[in-house]
Amino acid sequence: MNAFNHFKTRIFTFRKSFCRLLLFLLCICTGLCFSACKKEIDYFSYVSEVCDNILLAKNETLSVRAYAVNRENPYLADGVPRERTARAEFFITVPSADKACEIAFEVNGKMFGGDTSYDNVKAQYYFSCSVDISSLKTLPLKITYGEDVHTLTMQSVKTDKTLKPRQLLESLRKEKSDVFTVLTDEYGFAGEIYIRLLYEEALYYYVGVIDRNGKTQAFLLNAQTGKILAQRQL
Repeated sequence: MNAFNHFKTRIFTFRKSFCRLLLFLLCICTGLCFSACKKEIDYFSYVSEVCDNILLAKNETLSVRAYAVNRENPYLADGVPRERTARAEFFITVPSADKACEIAFEVNGKMFGGDTSYDNVKAQYYFSCSVDISSLKTLPLKITYGEDVHTLTMQSVKTDKTLKPRQLLESLRKEKSDVFTVLTDEYGFAGEIYIRLLYEEALYYYVGVIDRNGKTQAFLLNAQTGKILAQRQL
């Protein structure tokens, strides 16, 4: 009888240990499944506008500034990112706006150019076309201003130390995690992001984090270190 009771006790202990092991393994599997199913957020996929190159040129008569822009269409600051298209935007400063102004340049063996329009607000001639100039270090171009033809070679303001937009965004996300966390859930990021390279004697980045109500958290950052120089809510 004692042997039988001892055998029953061993069976009970075995079942209890087995149940504990099964529960432990179930918890591990549940955790692994949760980790595998948890959505990994690529915040750069929510960028709806990025300007990551600026090229400059000037002579004794005129100056030219070109921006490599990759922007959503339609372009709306509504917190909803859309498919982007690459464009090159040129701004030409001349002594007066009383002459016709044309531009011509070549990218990857294809010619671009045409008549410019005059921007009265910026007091500059303007030209835009669908071409990617984000990776260019130089860009030869010809500008016909009235009867004068000007041949220039534009130079990129970027250096080897200039952060790439993705690097800059990740640096900002880590430092200002609260700004991104409040707009993030299991479904993704409820907003859109603008990243613009700026040049005013030195290189900077502007980053705008825009929610679905159009409210913007704006940052000005050092383009080499990613250090936040200024921050405000718009």
